[in-house]
Amino acid sequence: MRPIDRGPAPLAYAGYGDAIDDLVNRLGRYCSYCERRLPANLAVEHMSPKSVNEALRLDWNNFLLGCVNCNSAKGDDDVAEGDVLWPDRHNTMRAIDYSAGGFVRVAEDLDDELNRRAKGLLNLVGLHRHVANGYPGPASRDRRWEQREEAWATAEKCRADFVVLGESEPALRLVVQAAKYCGFFSVWMTVFREFAEVKRALVEEFPGTALTCFDHAGNSIRRPHSPI
Repeated sequence: MRPIDRGPAPLAYAGYGDAIDDLVNRLGRYCSYCERRLPANLAVEHMSPKSVNEALRLDWNNFLLGCVNCNSAKGDDDVAEGDVLWPDRHNTMRAIDYSAGGFVRVAEDLDDELNRRAKGLLNLVGLHRHVANGYPGPASRDRRWEQREEAWATAEKCRADFVVLGESEPALRLVVQAAKYCGFFSVWMTVFREFAEVKRALVEEFPGTALTCFDHAGNSIRRPHSPI
């Protein structure tokens, strides 16, 4: 999951819906949880639900961007901050693994506490839901797993073309353009894990990516002031 940095609040809002344009400008048209690119139907998502914590209804630092599936899975249940990892506070890229077929899993090398919180994040938004056996099944209109699978196939095709084109600067620009249009930042970072120049470009070009979560080669590193 892409770690994000929304930056300081641009202004005070009379209604939380008024923050949508500023959030999109800062973070791009991507769900902060599943990473899908959605030209429309993104909503201001309250990390701590407004129905539970009225004091944070208009708090910029409580806002993310959410799609209908992630919002629906999350619901209005309040979650203690220490029970999950959050993309604006932790390097969630280090906690969640992506693989071919649209699969999402908790990373294997986490200690017990981080493993618990990473599972809490997946359960919170149902990101690991899949039609395969052994996974919690998605709702009938939840196609996030299928769209990740399609994004993976697209990224692999782009990787093959990138190599054929000699890993040139024009080819790099085409890969980044395709990735930004497709969405699913973590899928592209995983498929191109052996290509430092592509990873650097993805980190720099996806708006709102937390730059402090990556080194000069685009490798994921611990976020400052965070356990991961």
